[in-house]
Amino acid sequence: MRKLYPTDLSDAEWKCIQPHLPAPTGHGRPRTHSLRDILNAVFYVLKSGCQWRLLPHEFPRWPTVYHYFRKWRMDGTWERINRAIRERLRVRLKRDPQPGAGIVDSQSLKSTAVGGEERGYDGGKKVKGRKRHILVDTEGFVLKALPYTAQRCWTTRG
Repeated sequence: MRKLYPTDLSDAEWKCIQPHLPAPTGHGRPRTHSLRDILNAVFYVLKSGCQWRLLPHEFPRWPTVYHYFRKWRMDGTWERINRAIRERLRVRLKRDPQPGAGIVDSQSLKSTAVGGEERGYDGGKKVKGRKRHILVDTEGFVLKALPYTAQRCWTTRG
C-alpha cells in the first residue's frame, strides 16, 4: 500500500468524478494503473507545484501521468469534470444547474525573458508575458479559462 497524500481523492470524490472519465477503448495494451491513481498523481503535481519529473515514486511514472493529463486536456475530459462538479454544487446551493449570468476577469502574468508565440506585451498593464481571461458564474465557479499571449484581445480570440 502506498503512502496517502492530502491531495488524494476521497471515496466520495472518486465516485463523483469516475463516471466522467473516458471508458476503456477495448484495444491496445490493458491499463496497468488505475485512473484513480493517475488522478491522485495529477492533483499532487497541481497542488504541490512540483515538476512532472519530480513526482514521488509512490505514483505511476511521470510520463504515464503526464500522458493522461495532456490527453484529457485535449479531449475535453477536464472540462466535463469541471461542468459536472459545478452543476452539482449549484444544485446543492438550490440554484439552476446552468448559470444565467457570467463574470469575466483578466490577469496579465509576467513570463520568462525567452520570446516566441506564447509571449506578448500588454500595453495597458505594461507586462510582457501571457494573459488569461476567466469566465465565472455568479457563485464564482469557473465556466471557462483562456490563456494566451498578453497582447491578444478577448474579442479577437478565435
